[in-house]
Amino acid sequence: MIITDILENHQWKIMVDNQIACIFCTTFSDPSIWLEKNNDPAVYLHRIATRPAFRGMGFVKQIVAWTTAFALKNNKRFIRMDTGSGNDKLNNYYISCGFEYLGITTLSDTEGLPEHYKDGTSSLFQLDLSILV
Repeated sequence: MIITDILENHQWKIMVDNQIACIFCTTFSDPSIWLEKNNDPAVYLHRIATRPAFRGMGFVKQIVAWTTAFALKNNKRFIRMDTGSGNDKLNNYYISCGFEYLGITTLSDTEGLPEHYKDGTSSLFQLDLSILV
């Protein structure tokens, strides 16, 4: 899956001192998680991962700034993301980065999704870019 993301130019990295500090993925579609809302013009963020030595450097805020420009350039209105539910600290961090918490969803069809979706629920977040323009 990661190799496909790289080959299709969906995988991004943040470099610090010639080291990969953080990676993330973008897509323009996420129907398994967003269902009918997938028809909205959105960029979906996935798999934000920060190397432990670089944690606390505010990469999500940098990712949001970059993704905002990327979304507007591609005529998208929303930035959306999901994460495993139950982590209030992480949820509050995403809210502090500008996302609106939309609640929790349970996925009924996890075919083709990474393993962490197969059990449990996901918290949904959205940033409406129309309020910026």
